[in-house]
Amino acid sequence: MKRTTLYIALAAFTFAAVLTVADRALHLSPALLMTARWVMVAALLVHGVAKRSLTTWIFVAMIVGAVAGHDFPQLADDRHLNVRVLALVFLRLIKTVIAPLIFATLVVGIAGHSDLKAVGRMGVKSIVFFEILTTLALVIGLFAINISKAGVGAQIPTTTTAADLSAQKLTASDTILHVFPENIAKAVADGQILQVVVFSIIFGIGLARVREERRRPMLSFCESLAEVMFKFTNIVMLFAPIGVGAAICYTVGHTGLGILVNLAKLILALYVALAVFIVGVLFPVLLLMKIPLRPFLNAIAEPATIAFGTANSEAALPSAMESMEAFGVPRNVVAFVMPTGYSFNLTGSTLYLSLAAIFVAQASGIHLALGRQLLIMLTLMLTSKGVAGVSRSSLVILLAAVGSFGLPVEPVFVLLGIDQLMDMGRTAVNVIGNCLATVVVAKWEGEYLPAVGRRSSVVQEVSR
Repeated sequence: MKRTTLYIALAAFTFAAVLTVADRALHLSPALLMTARWVMVAALLVHGVAKRSLTTWIFVAMIVGAVAGHDFPQLADDRHLNVRVLALVFLRLIKTVIAPLIFATLVVGIAGHSDLKAVGRMGVKSIVFFEILTTLALVIGLFAINISKAGVGAQIPTTTTAADLSAQKLTASDTILHVFPENIAKAVADGQILQVVVFSIIFGIGLARVREERRRPMLSFCESLAEVMFKFTNIVMLFAPIGVGAAICYTVGHTGLGILVNLAKLILALYVALAVFIVGVLFPVLLLMKIPLRPFLNAIAEPATIAFGTANSEAALPSAMESMEAFGVPRNVVAFVMPTGYSFNLTGSTLYLSLAAIFVAQASGIHLALGRQLLIMLTLMLTSKGVAGVSRSSLVILLAAVGSFGLPVEPVFVLLGIDQLMDMGRTAVNVIGNCLATVVVAKWEGEYLPAVGRRSSVVQEVSR
């Protein structure tokens, strides 16, 4: 049934696309073209019902929104109640997640690995390696979006005025002061996410220095809070197809279908940047550390494929841990570095976030100076830690970053429509980077033994 509805939907989509292209030369009847488009929409909706997948419904909603905005631009008329209110409802629900989620995950990430003396040099070296990789990923992403200029000319309608933007300009002294909170409740209410991050980091360090019997209750609370916010986000994401469809409808109703060209440029820019990161950063690390290339590629093939196919880092974790031990990395190194990397070494995700944040500014017609872009990159590097387990975590982090710097949020909804396509690539790079990190740390510690190569259930050991 699912395959049949998919074939019907693809046939209807192809037919509508062919008629649209032919219309340029043959000048077909507008009624015929509209009928073909809505037959396609009906076929997609039937497939969505049969598939019952959130990702499928987001894709369907994006196409339905584009068709509705093109055929009925009055749905985006600002003089009356329009579809944009549905997108704003979704935005408000997502915004409620940001502060508690980042606080909980950062505190758990820091205080949960507080016993660095027990892991010795391995803990310090892991964190240094993680930060170097993620910084390079951010830089590559920044170069890619500034070179491709994927968002330029998108003309996405926003509610941010010139007066709003000028109010966000800060002097050097103000910028430094702006990082540190004077009232955490005020920082949360004002959406100053960088201040929430600084507070959470200091809080996590303070918690890590408390005796175990005092630390455990607060750590358990933060772990529970993070888990609840993950579930909260999953519930809110059920509304995502409606929010995305409404946002696309509003955008196309105002600007036409040209925005789809910008999204295609962004997808291309992301995958080119990921390829540059693999070839220009990960490959040289392999050579520098004298890690055998072909055996390493064979070891990461399975977890990377799982990550790409599912767009979920956690789905590839068991395979990645077992493969790295079979590759010759000791169990204690894999058990420490791999889970830590899932919080601090999301290279693919941080690269994507740097592209997406500047895309938002470009699509809104806002020029950001280099200093401003670097400050956004610093914010992204901090806020992206520890949220790998939440569905569509990129949306949460991206909304937090653009809101903190006074950028319009409307372009973020457009990005959500293609998030699955981009999530596949960045998730695979996340897993590859974490696998490489385990081998590098093992070699630094002198514990890499490729001759050992025995497969065992590392995940069971970690759970025990």
